[in-house]
Amino acid sequence: MAFELEEAITVLEPRPLSHFVETDEVKKITERALAYIDAGFPVHFRGTSGTGKTTLAMHLASKLGRPVMMIHGDDEFSSSDLIGGEYGYRMRKVVDNFIHSVLKTEEDMQRRWVDNRLTVACKYGFTLIYDEFTRSRPEANNTLLSVLQEKMLDLPNVRGEENYLKVDPNFTAIFTSNPEEYAGVYRTQDALRDRMITIDLDHFNKETEIAIIQAKSGLSKKESAKIIDIVRAFRESGKCEYMPSIRSAIMVAKTLKVRKGAVSKDNPIFREIVLDILASAASRISSKTHQNKVRQTLNGLIDKYC
Repeated sequence: MAFELEEAITVLEPRPLSHFVETDEVKKITERALAYIDAGFPVHFRGTSGTGKTTLAMHLASKLGRPVMMIHGDDEFSSSDLIGGEYGYRMRKVVDNFIHSVLKTEEDMQRRWVDNRLTVACKYGFTLIYDEFTRSRPEANNTLLSVLQEKMLDLPNVRGEENYLKVDPNFTAIFTSNPEEYAGVYRTQDALRDRMITIDLDHFNKETEIAIIQAKSGLSKKESAKIIDIVRAFRESGKCEYMPSIRSAIMVAKTLKVRKGAVSKDNPIFREIVLDILASAASRISSKTHQNKVRQTLNGLIDKYC
């Protein structure tokens, strides 16, 4: 459930994620991140698509027990999208009819300042999740430097209050990002990267991936294991331009559950789902020759593990 501030910014309540899988591997990552936060440092989860960065960030935020403010990085962001700006007008009208035969009116119109998500999180001590922050231009993120180091947020004079805000001691920042070689990702400025502790994430181990598939799809552990065996072997086959992530495995499992099929090499529905999802997820090359090679590899893996 969410509640609204007067600035009409949605704040999320800290609550455990439904169907979240916490294996020993996930617990270790969470404990590391919580230790860094307890020591007063922001945490940055960095990894390829599908390694669970955002989910881990939200899980970590739920452990902190503070309301959550979420920002998604965007190339169009400016600093005002983080701290706030003047949006619309506030109008004041006074009607003076003290003398019956005389009507006097006064109108006053002023630009209205509205705090944005970063300012609200700093003011009230909320947990800030800045998802894919490197998709915002570096200059838009410069305002974070003083927040993370000096615990002060610089604000424009037009706000009508002091031009700086002391960050609440309960404020915590959690960042996520893709590697810099991804399309649409900017290089992190060194000064900002130096102020956070980065935890690099890779694909989860087999035990965790099987548990995730079970929780998300409702398939049995045996069936989930077969799907994960295919996905993990396909990653290592050398046929992938992009490594298929746990998302692809979840898509296979959920679709199979909907179609009420079995994880079997003799089930044409299962084979069709695997080929549709994994072949497209692994490469953007659409040539028939290349796709045939990819599909041949997948058919061999289905025969081997199912």
